[in-house]
Amino acid sequence: MVDPVDVNRLNWDERATIHARDATGDYMLDAFRAGADALHDIDALEIGDVEGKRVLHLQCHIGRDTLSLVRRGAVATGLDFSAAALDVARRLAAETGLGADFVQGRVEEAPRLVPGPFDLVYTTWGTINWLPDLRPWARAIAAVLAPNGELYFADAHPGFLVHDERAHGLVPTYDFHTPPERPLAFTSATTYTGDPTILKNQQNYEWIHPLSEIFGALLGAGMAVTMFHEHEVLPWRAVPALVPATPRLWRLPDGHPRLPLSFSLRARRVR
Repeated sequence: MVDPVDVNRLNWDERATIHARDATGDYMLDAFRAGADALHDIDALEIGDVEGKRVLHLQCHIGRDTLSLVRRGAVATGLDFSAAALDVARRLAAETGLGADFVQGRVEEAPRLVPGPFDLVYTTWGTINWLPDLRPWARAIAAVLAPNGELYFADAHPGFLVHDERAHGLVPTYDFHTPPERPLAFTSATTYTGDPTILKNQQNYEWIHPLSEIFGALLGAGMAVTMFHEHEVLPWRAVPALVPATPRLWRLPDGHPRLPLSFSLRARRVR
């Protein structure tokens, strides 16, 4: 049986090459090379002071946000399953003179590959939907954190992810919890940045994880949730109905019932 994570890796290897070109400017790489902060408004506000902290960035993709943390004073390591993405990350580090370690591997391999200890694990925006089971994710986070170390996590809200857009508006379309063995299968001809390059590996698999699973996995791994926020904005245009809220955030249009589009949390290792 084909491992859906391996299928996703082929898809992300191709995306990494396209994202490195950044022809549409979605990754704002030219601005980043020139010194701009690339973190989105939500995590930029909530991440706090990382000066001198040892930070592990899980599912770091091409490393732009990892290097943004370095620019803020962190000692950062990025972990990702895509070798192609990490090649881009290392080039970007060399181009900017920002030092970070980049290691290839799956999230659940973090305790072996990057044992730390880390003061902070950072993982944001389009990450856990690629993981079939959050229990190994949470255990890996707790294992690499120093005592009292923290997780900062932000992502799309699962209450929004169950919707798809139809002619008459947003409609609940997907079950609120995707079983690990039955992922949602999608085919996308292009990546999400607006670049028209046609992908060869168009298949990908995703999972929707409800808040109960997210909180339960963290609590079960010995983490205590210390902050939880819901937000009416999202850093990407998940459905065509969304309209700009700021230059890099999207919201539902005026007159639409209010829904949380994303959420963020902090959790501390307590055992």
